[in-house]
Amino acid sequence: MEFDSSSSIWDGVYYHSHLLGGLMLTAALLGLSSSYFGGLGSSYLPYMLSDLGFFYKKKCEKKRIRVYMDGCFDLMHYGHANALRQAKALGDELVVGVVSDEEIVANKGPPVLSMEERLALVSGLKWVDEVIANAPYAITEKFMNSLFNEHKIDYIIHGDDPCLLPDGTDAYALAKTAGRYKQIKRTEGVSSTDIVGRILSSLNDAEACENHDNTSSLPDDDHKESQSNSSHISQFLPTSRRIVQFSNGKGPGPNARVVYIDGAFDLFHAGHVEILRSARQLGDFLLVGIHTDQIVSEHRGKGHPIMYLHERSLSVLACSYVDEVIIGAPWEVTRDMVTTFNISLVVHGTVAESNSLLAGESDPYAVPKSMGIFRMLDSLKNITTTSVAQRIVANHDAYLKRNAKKAESEKKYYAEKVHVSGD
Repeated sequence: MEFDSSSSIWDGVYYHSHLLGGLMLTAALLGLSSSYFGGLGSSYLPYMLSDLGFFYKKKCEKKRIRVYMDGCFDLMHYGHANALRQAKALGDELVVGVVSDEEIVANKGPPVLSMEERLALVSGLKWVDEVIANAPYAITEKFMNSLFNEHKIDYIIHGDDPCLLPDGTDAYALAKTAGRYKQIKRTEGVSSTDIVGRILSSLNDAEACENHDNTSSLPDDDHKESQSNSSHISQFLPTSRRIVQFSNGKGPGPNARVVYIDGAFDLFHAGHVEILRSARQLGDFLLVGIHTDQIVSEHRGKGHPIMYLHERSLSVLACSYVDEVIIGAPWEVTRDMVTTFNISLVVHGTVAESNSLLAGESDPYAVPKSMGIFRMLDSLKNITTTSVAQRIVANHDAYLKRNAKKAESEKKYYAEKVHVSGD
């Protein structure tokens, strides 16, 4: 009878190799090897046993599952990060497709961020292994075959919210038909559409505030203003579990060089990624202080921050260069902070939202400067939260139209949604 390597006898070798090896060794010791094993002498046993190790190793090698998820990733937020975190949990390696500018224009309207900026944001996430630039919006048969054959993708991932093409068809229909589709749970409470709405709303609030200062108001004016302020309030419900999911869960080693950088990190963008990368290169552990909503509002004015404290904290935690964050860091870096967190170096970027101090306010970095542990870092990108917001303001009508279209589909999703298990 003939056997090949996939037959049941080799399964027995794999699962009971220690038993077979023991029997052969016993046989050799008893001098029975020639009668029981077809004339093989005991001198052959080491080779036989090493062969068993080969079969054991071969059987143990597990195929690494590669999963693919795509998106526009315009105005990157913690919802995008959480989607990619969930996608990575379904495999061993995560490949992310970033949809081209042209495809976004054709299917959704003008993107706020350029391809280069969106690539920097996606590449900077801790769960992403590879990035494919200029991916198509729809999974065509040609592109799907490319994913399966060239990129060795096992499954294509998308959220439980529908993704429809302009003709009303499902963008992931082919992947579903091929049986290579998996679904994750949408992260609720935020979307790029919502963020654009917040920016446009804050612009209206600022204009209303200016008019309010220049003219006397009627009783109803305050009511209208409060309605405007509440129209785009964050619906995010922060939980300790979500923070744990984003956290590295490790502190610095006893001799680690801890680098500290603080800021608002509002509308997390490519400039933030670059400065965090530069800061991390200066030490072994990067600690990031996220200023409170009140501090940000005091220094940047009404309508700021666009994203709230826990939203900003999760966006920063998702960055692969960040080890830990202080949620609600004080404005001033004190000597006690330096001691408590064993900070070796405090850094700040040359490009910031505002380097000016409020009237009568002391330098927040006076202590680390006096200790000789402060350093300015060259910001490699000139992008700021305000410059991103100004792009939206400059294309006000186009983004209003885009938002109206998306708002309708999101409203329908929330009206029809059901509970989906997952993270």
